[in-house]
Amino acid sequence: MKPLQLTKSMQSAKLNWRQILFAGLLIGSLFCSPVVTLFAGILFALTLGNPFPVWSKKASKKLLQYCVVGLGFGMNFHESLAAGREGMTFTVVSVVTVMIVGVVLGRLLRIDRKNSYLISSGTAICGGSAIAATAPVIHADDEKVAQAISVIFFFNVLAALLFPLLGQAIGFDTTSGEAFGIFAGTAVNDTSSVTAAASTWDSMWGLGSQTLDKAVTVKLTRTLAIIPITLVLSLMQAKKAGNAKGGFHLKNAFPMFILWFVCASVVTTLCTSFGAPAAAFKPLKELSKFFIVMAMAAIGLNSNLIKLVKNGGKPLLLGLCCWLGITAVSLLMQHVMGLW
Repeated sequence: MKPLQLTKSMQSAKLNWRQILFAGLLIGSLFCSPVVTLFAGILFALTLGNPFPVWSKKASKKLLQYCVVGLGFGMNFHESLAAGREGMTFTVVSVVTVMIVGVVLGRLLRIDRKNSYLISSGTAICGGSAIAATAPVIHADDEKVAQAISVIFFFNVLAALLFPLLGQAIGFDTTSGEAFGIFAGTAVNDTSSVTAAASTWDSMWGLGSQTLDKAVTVKLTRTLAIIPITLVLSLMQAKKAGNAKGGFHLKNAFPMFILWFVCASVVTTLCTSFGAPAAAFKPLKELSKFFIVMAMAAIGLNSNLIKLVKNGGKPLLLGLCCWLGITAVSLLMQHVMGLW
């Protein structure tokens, strides 16, 4: 065999070895948080290179869209609206306030507009799921998505650890899970962190699952905000593109995957209303988790860790301001409505 052919053969074997190793890592990551998969992809690309350069560039945005559609099968409109007037009021006020604060501060800090949208929507709505829904709409690249996910994850962890202590310090009612449940449901982003914070409060004061039930219900109501926020951002993006090309078409502005998300939610709501068990839709909801894990892996492979760290100061500051903002709004609303 000629030296050149031998070199190519060795490179091919090395590539196959990296692909097999990453596939094994990906299978293991299915049992972990999507954030773990994201960082695993980043570190793998940094140390061994990207074993799937073509796939990872094309797949991430499609997988994020599939993830959002799958989330619809876990969304029951009856349950989402069961939070009542307080839950809906908290959701509308907190989402609108944080989106405005995030966009305005993003401009003042001279942060890329897409970064501002991702961090603001992730904080205001439901963490990684909101980022997954927003990213394809505004055509955010993988590094921006990775940065936003990292920022949101950091403050999610802080919220899960600190909010039960904060609730005790400021005098939340410890005989009922109502006040802290609403607080956790509105001020914490990711569902897992909402669950952690609410469950901790329940265990601290022996409330069974009162706080958790309330927090999850309010959180589901917040998730509905994905629909109007993505539609507004999509219209803004399409109008900007239309002005550049000399025309704006409404049909080009509507993100079809959001329509499928709504359809999936309607199907789930109708079927459960007619007696179908919610557990019947669990496999489809779990499939959405598979898609987001795959998407995080692809995004990680396309991300530059050095660049993320170097440019991470301002996005982290924006995330902090948005996190403090939604916390303050939630507490203020509780005080105004007489819950605290």
